[in-house]
Amino acid sequence: MSGKTFTCTLGVRWGDSDRLGHVNNTRFVEYLQEGRVQFLDAVLGGPGVEPAERPSGSGEAGVEPAERPSGSGEAGARGATVVRKLTIEFLHPIVDDSGPLTIDLWITSIGSTSYGVQHVVTDREGTVCARAEALMVAFDLATSSSRPLLEDERRLLSEYLHGE
Repeated sequence: MSGKTFTCTLGVRWGDSDRLGHVNNTRFVEYLQEGRVQFLDAVLGGPGVEPAERPSGSGEAGVEPAERPSGSGEAGARGATVVRKLTIEFLHPIVDDSGPLTIDLWITSIGSTSYGVQHVVTDREGTVCARAEALMVAFDLATSSSRPLLEDERRLLSEYLHGE
């Protein structure tokens, strides 16, 4: 099975570089998070954003708004999630003029309470600079514990599922 891939672009900011002249490894975590938030907002909706209202060029449009979890405080199908595990493979340095960066994201697995997100970061020349996988866990804010993924979350995420 090969689902959709979500793509977003991010600029390299002046303050991202360290004394060695390349983007510091901690900034990669921020790039991955920014890409993942754009992905989740576009696919599941985010605070005040229904999935069908996504900006042009930010993934597939026209997904029907889904029921949100009770007490989530967010629009669309997106309930709270937390990062349980993040693994990054640094493959090529990013420097100030490497941008804009492209981040491709897709889903690698969907479980009962969690899902995997693959990230591939490339520079403006198309060189793969990093690969990362995040294990995201659905989270109940009221009980501070994991919760089952909602059917709408599973359905919308499965459109981006690769390789299962």
